[in-house]
Amino acid sequence: MPIYEFYCKDCHTIFNFYSKTIDTKKVPICPKCRKTKLTRKISLFAVTGRAEEGGDEDLPVDEPRMEKAMEWMARQAEHIDEDDPRQAADLMRKFTDMTGVELGSGMQEALRRMEAGEDPEQVEAEMGDALEGEEPFIMPGKKGFKSIKRRLPPQRDETLYEL
Repeated sequence: MPIYEFYCKDCHTIFNFYSKTIDTKKVPICPKCRKTKLTRKISLFAVTGRAEEGGDEDLPVDEPRMEKAMEWMARQAEHIDEDDPRQAADLMRKFTDMTGVELGSGMQEALRRMEAGEDPEQVEAEMGDALEGEEPFIMPGKKGFKSIKRRLPPQRDETLYEL
């Protein structure tokens, strides 16, 4: 019986399905979230190199560049005055410049207000709902990503489901 791998973009998980017959057209619904139609993946044994389609260009971020920027940001954050919202806003601007990450419109507005010296807690209190309703970070040419887990390899569900 052939085993097929399918990926759920919402759950960021790869699932295994077995079929009693060779079935190259059937596409199941995600067994975890039960709403997303899965995408067929090429099995590890079928290719050399990366097992996932598309290679690194499909990743939402340049991981080494992001790691370097995160280390830099952590070092810089130790030296900022927590009472000066302009310094925190400046640090975020430099971080986005280093990584190529763009900010969603709500985050841009919040940053502009902090750069003007407004209290970050007040900005968050007034804009909280707007900020929660958008993707805060967007990669150029991409739709964005809702969480950092999208930079990590997908999880693997070891259950064998019937196709």
